[in-house]
Amino acid sequence: MNQQSTDHLLVTQKDGVATLTMNRPKALNALSLDMRHAMFEAVERIEHDTSVRCVVLRGAGGTFMAGGDVKNFAEHTDKSSSQRAAYFERRVHNLSPMLISLQRMNKPVIASVEGAAAGIGMSLMMACDLAIATTDSVYRFAYSAIGASPDGSGSYYLPRLVGTRRALELSLLADRIDAQTAHQYGLVNFLVDPSEIQSQTQKLAIRLANSATRSLAAIKRLMYSSQTNSLETQLAMEAEYFGKCAATQDWIEGVTAFNEKRKPEFKGS
Repeated sequence: MNQQSTDHLLVTQKDGVATLTMNRPKALNALSLDMRHAMFEAVERIEHDTSVRCVVLRGAGGTFMAGGDVKNFAEHTDKSSSQRAAYFERRVHNLSPMLISLQRMNKPVIASVEGAAAGIGMSLMMACDLAIATTDSVYRFAYSAIGASPDGSGSYYLPRLVGTRRALELSLLADRIDAQTAHQYGLVNFLVDPSEIQSQTQKLAIRLANSATRSLAAIKRLMYSSQTNSLETQLAMEAEYFGKCAATQDWIEGVTAFNEKRKPEFKGS
């Protein structure tokens, strides 16, 4: 197992799964500048690391992420309006490359959610491809509660996951919702007992890591592209990516295993 650590982010790698653990438990894993920089570096490396076939994003200490570092925000209240506008626009904009990488990378990304996912924590959860969560987890799209607007790609994913009307409800009112409601709305895929979150996350991650990697990459690209493509463009992409999949060794293994009535052994090639 490979492991890299910083104060605010732990990165481990085992069995083709890279796990990023946001590590500020005393601050409920609020997104600090140090954590942001560590995540940028980790995501960039993982995106291009072919030995990683699945990614897990989780929080330490029983909380996913309770939002941005509002205590740090307060350090900027004495600046002028124009200074605050320029600083926070740049600060939010700097998240963009990492968020694009999460969607673009040719491997699935799982959010493993315990405790609270609020503000940018909820945004980061939605930026992952799948979400598995404990039955006692809670969610709050809390930006309006501090007079802010969404960041971290939350305004992109929320209406796509729950619909515009529901997204406006969650954004404007900033009410807390429980795990069952989040599951009903389609914000999370799977709910598990709190005692099983780590084992069930690992089980899901290993299942994906042992799948046909290039097939999963093609599926991911097609699903995200379909949100803006015309039918004609989407059909052309389907043909292109099916052809690319058919050119892989995993496709040969999948077809052969199907006809031999056995479980395929994919290698990610």
